[in-house]
Amino acid sequence: MSDITVHYGVGATIGGMDLRSLSDAQVDQIRSTLGNHGVVFFRDQELNEVDHISLAERFGTININRFFAAHPDHPEIAMVLKEPDDDRNIGGLWHTDHSYDHEPALGSILVARDLPPVGGDTHFTSMFAAFDALDDEMKEFCLTHNAEHSAHHAFGTEADGYGESDPEYEGRLGNAAAADELKNPIHPMVIAHPISGKPALFVNIAFTIGIVGVDPDESRRIIKTLYDHATQERFVHRFRWEPGSVAFWDNRAVWHNAMNDYAGHRRLMHRITIEGDPLHAAAA
Repeated sequence: MSDITVHYGVGATIGGMDLRSLSDAQVDQIRSTLGNHGVVFFRDQELNEVDHISLAERFGTININRFFAAHPDHPEIAMVLKEPDDDRNIGGLWHTDHSYDHEPALGSILVARDLPPVGGDTHFTSMFAAFDALDDEMKEFCLTHNAEHSAHHAFGTEADGYGESDPEYEGRLGNAAAADELKNPIHPMVIAHPISGKPALFVNIAFTIGIVGVDPDESRRIIKTLYDHATQERFVHRFRWEPGSVAFWDNRAVWHNAMNDYAGHRRLMHRITIEGDPLHAAAA
């Protein structure tokens, strides 16, 4: 088995693997590490686009992104791009991808392609640790409630400061009509993680729009309280990208936030997202 370094806050780095030629045992090790630590990092990899696709297929069916610009030759790859003259980046707030789907994606494999000389790090925070650290009253509340998620305000035709309605994202985000057609799912506020079974908080400030059966104002207050709680430094790891870096995160276990601190420089990442499974509530 390859060496694993567990990080403060969240995540682990696996060393000694060539992601182009994984054995079945190594795939199982990566999957187990995801289920226990939420995000796995790799260094010094040499993945081309075909390698990236082949790697993702070892973990499930690829989800073709509906809203991000696609790689011109490989539609499986979403282009996460910020050019030197762009003011805003993509993903520059705490969120988990695809919680607005009825079966949220397992996660994404992000490969660094063009990095700024400094900046552009990605923060991750653990929804395992965030749930474990809640007081008993809030744990009980979250374990016994569901929440509604939506993409309409983020990617739809009336998106609020994001998506194709904003000229800043022209050519980078699109397909707002598809977001308008999505029906909002209801998910448990705490899920049993599909790999490890560990309880994980499953709300996020970007796509969770309300708690079922709770007054809207009170719902917003609770979601904000959970957001403030879950983004404490003790749950967070800051990943510094280098050439050859790869991050594989589990959307059911972490939030992430891409830093926008490299004005005047280009940053291009290739992202492949993997389909997930139905979510089930953790035992109350």
